[in-house]
Parts: sequence; C-alpha cells; structure tokens
Amino acid sequence: MTRRKFVEVSMATGAAVLAGGKILGSTVRAGLALIAPGTATNSVFKIGGDLEINRLGFGAMRITGEGVWGWPPDRANALKVLKRAVELGVNLIDTADAYGPETSELLIAEALHPYPKRLVIATKGGLTRPGPGDWEPNGHPDYLKACVDKSLKRLRLERIDLYQLHRIDPKVPMEDSLGAIKEMQSAGKIRHVGLSEVTPAEIERARKVLPIVSVQNRYNVSDRKWENTLSYCEKENLGFLPWSPVGGGRGLKSGSAVDAVAKARNASVYQVALAWLLQRSPVMLPIPGTSNVQHLEDNVAAGKLKLTSEEWKSLAA
Repeated sequence: MTRRKFVEVSMATGAAVLAGGKILGSTVRAGLALIAPGTATNSVFKIGGDLEINRLGFGAMRITGEGVWGWPPDRANALKVLKRAVELGVNLIDTADAYGPETSELLIAEALHPYPKRLVIATKGGLTRPGPGDWEPNGHPDYLKACVDKSLKRLRLERIDLYQLHRIDPKVPMEDSLGAIKEMQSAGKIRHVGLSEVTPAEIERARKVLPIVSVQNRYNVSDRKWENTLSYCEKENLGFLPWSPVGGGRGLKSGSAVDAVAKARNASVYQVALAWLLQRSPVMLPIPGTSNVQHLEDNVAAGKLKLTSEEWKSLAA
C-alpha cells in the first residue's frame, strides 16, 4: 500500500480512526520502556470524567509565526489547518496565551467560532513571552486571573473547558498560583484544570488545592524522561497530553527502529511515532501540531496504524 493510499483509507473512516485504549501485560516503570506490546484500543478518553474527546488532538502552537512569535506568514492557511483538523474528527485543540503571544487563541476563534458541539479548547497561562525565543514563568495570582479573563475574551468563550497552569513559577508558591485558578473555576470561568511539566509529587501537592484532570509533559518515543509522571496519570486516570509527541524541532533520532518500522509499513516516521504513543497508554492524548494541511492529514491517519508485537518491542527498546 502506498503512503497516499494509506492516508486515503484512513481518512475515509473519519474520527473512527483515532486510536487508544486498554493496556495489557507487564511494564517496567521508573523511566524504563514498556516491554509488553501496547494494545490500547479505545478511541476516546473522558477528561475529568465528562469531556469525551477523540484521543488524537491538535496542538495549535505552530499556526503562529516563526519562533512561535507573531502572526503566521499565511493567515488563510492557518485558518484552513484549524478547520481541516475539526473536519477530520479532532475535537481537542490545545493552545496557550503565550503562543504568538495571543495569536494562536485569536486564530482559533476566527477559524472555528461558533464552535462545533463537543469541541474542547484547552488553553494555558502562566508562561510569558518577553521576546522571540524567550519563555518566563509568572505564577502571581493577579496575573493568572487576568490571563483567564483575556483568554476567554480572545477565544470568545464563557467558560474554558480545560485551563492548564503552563509552568510552576519557582518564585511563587504553587498553592497561591492554583488558588487563583481555583477562584476562577469557582466563578464559573473554568471547567477543569490541568498542569504542565510536573512530577508526581507536584501533582499530589496541587490536588490538595483543587482537582487536577490532566498533565501536559514532554514525551515521545525518543524522549521518555517523564515516564514516572505518565505512570502516575495511568494510576489516577488523568489525561496525559504529551507535547512534542514527534520530537518537535529536535525531531526523532535518525537510523532508529522508528525508521525501520516506517519503511516496512510505507508510512512516515511521524505516523509510527504517533501510533506508538496511542498504543502506549489509554490515558495518552497526543497533540501533534503543524502548519501544513497534508502533514495534519498524515498525522490523523496514524490512528489507523496498529503496531505488531515485534514492532512494538523494537520501538520500546
């Protein structure tokens, strides 16, 4: 089967191709790879127990300008990518006020508002952008409350379904930052709350302040630093949104088992990497991002790719 045919067959099944599921077999924790074949098969996951989403989402960081700064060079194309994602069955779009900054949220509203039923817009606050390439946390309560209000306005929402603390600010007690977010949740402006780049201990600490439903840490087939956090999320049934699911700017290691599987399946290394993530855990919610419609379609098609036991072992190693 050619790669083009692979994509066409996958597209024909629409949202049903988005994979996920149940894990069987033993695992090796504490940063080691899963050694049993991934057999996740569910296509959806309920964030917070009530937001049913297709497990392959879309990360809206790359629809902005170069360096995640300013407007994209082709605004019409960015809008087209967002609309196509929804057409393909994606119903989780992840963004942040720092993407642009602000432009990602504005583009999402421009492309998709009024939003389709069941579309979940997840955004984040608490990471500022002093300039291109610069990222600095700000967890001061008043700042975070202002972030929520501004995101609501840009996204044209009355309530944000999933609001995530983008980073814990080492200069501000976590309890103070999350206390401000809890105030906004109590005011009806936030439905559910998530965290980003956190350890299990930090999640436990946060849950003493308010309920946490999801975690967004860097994770992909070549970078499993946060294996312990993923294990915690599995145990507690928290959604795990791996950012940089196909390696981001660093890409995936060349000459690896990913290349071999991709060649054998006549698929791209990105499709193989995403398929591995989807089969890795039932709480895994990959959010690959792109500014290219064809790449988007290829990414969504990864949901149709089921890895064999041998392919799984080679990637897990």
